[in-house]
This record gives sequence, C-alpha cells and structure tokens, in this order.
Amino acid sequence: MKKKKVRNNVRFSVLASGSTGNACYVETDSSRLLVDVGLSGKKIESLFKKINRDPKFLDGILVTHEHSDHIKGLGILSRRFKLPIYANEKTWLAMENQIGKIPTDLKFHFECDRVQTFGDLDVESFGVSHDAASPQFYVFHHGEKKLTLATDMGYVSDRIKGTVKDSDMIIFESNHDIDMLMMGKYPWNIKRRILGDQGHVSNEDAGEALAEIIGDKTRRIYLAHLSKDNNMKDLARMSVQQTLEKRGFEIGETFALYDTDAEVPTELTTV
Repeated sequence: MKKKKVRNNVRFSVLASGSTGNACYVETDSSRLLVDVGLSGKKIESLFKKINRDPKFLDGILVTHEHSDHIKGLGILSRRFKLPIYANEKTWLAMENQIGKIPTDLKFHFECDRVQTFGDLDVESFGVSHDAASPQFYVFHHGEKKLTLATDMGYVSDRIKGTVKDSDMIIFESNHDIDMLMMGKYPWNIKRRILGDQGHVSNEDAGEALAEIIGDKTRRIYLAHLSKDNNMKDLARMSVQQTLEKRGFEIGETFALYDTDAEVPTELTTV
C-alpha cells in the first residue's frame, strides 16, 4: 500500500501587525485559522476582503494573550460567524470580561507546550516571557513546511530558539529602536516595561535572535509588532539586516526580510 503524499501547500497573510492591533491568517487546502483579533470586527472583515478570503469559513481562532491589541474584535467575530476560540486556561480567565459572553460550544482550551491538529495542520504552542497571564505563540506544521509566529517577548529564550529554529517562514517581533524609545515621550515606567524581560524585543535583539534561528530551510522573515511611536519599517529592517550581516548572513541570497503593517495585510503567500 502506497503512503499518501502530503502536499506542502500552506499559505499565510499577516493581516495586521503593530502596537495598535494584530492578526495573522494561515490556511491549507482543508484548514483555515486566524491567530488573534486585535482590531474591530469590521476592520478584520475588510482585511480579509483584501486577501480575497471570508472569515466565516474559518475553522477557529487561536489566541496568544489577553492584551487588547490581540483580542479587541475577538468576541464580536466569534459570535458573528460562530467561530471556535482556542486559548489556554489562564488566558481565558484573563480575557473573559473583555470579550463578552461566548457560547460554551465555542470555547476550547489549548494549553502551552501542546500540539493540536486542525485538519491537515498541526499547531504547536510555546510560552513566551511577556506581562500577560500566560502568553503563548504558535508554530504551524504542514507536511515538511514549518511556519512560526513569535512576537510580544521580553527576550528570546534558548527554548524558544530551539522550538522555532529552521522554520520556512518566520513572523518575528522587532518592536522598537532603543534610542527612539529612550528619547521618546513615554514615561519612564512604560519605557522600563518595554525594555524589561516581560516587555518587547528590540530591533537589535531581534537580529541577534534570528541569527540563531535561521536555518537552511528559512526563506522569508517578516518583521512584526513594530511600535507606532518607537520604530520605523526602514529602521527595523536596516538594523536587523546589519546585525545578521555581521553574523555572516547575506540577505537576499537564501532568505529575504519583509515588512508588516498595522493597516495593510501582506500578500497571501504560499510557503
């Protein structure tokens, strides 16, 4: 009996990414998942239209943590289209008062450091250091393909590096430029939070971490969750590129760096 061949046709779009709202879409021929709904339900629907997709066909919504830039439209979208929501127990407890009543048959647990299967897509959760109840992000496995979503991290642990290493595609936090943050308008307590171990990864730290994560399979890296006030796309890309080049990588040879945006989705791309 011949072994059934798995087709490696997995597609994704970063619908929105930044300090004002986050959402990421991943699909295969038989699975459609959304990670986070950090914008209004109306805005999310308009973003789906831009990639020629409809949220009513989603198989579920995965939640990373309870901060508003990740769950703003979660309850609305779930109720409107009767979409299952998956989050770990501590995140459910932390966000229930923010998202309104969700029918019991749409509430599911997806604990940290577990793998759940959605059709032909295996999703692996992993914990990160961030000032939320129990933040976790995801690696998507489909056949031989591996896609990683990792933002909202105060630092990148060796465990995270091992989990996401050699992904075909990586959506990775490059939140702030340290000089812009320090000279900016934020009060010191907010600056300290961002710079702390439960805050966000800087451009420089993103480059250093990526140097240990990029593998032979890696083809596309998306710099994500850029701060509206303390970063710029060109600055983030230049900083990460310079750090990687110092570590011996040549951008554009085997992989490329891409921007994400808080208002415009990336092209629906096949990995």
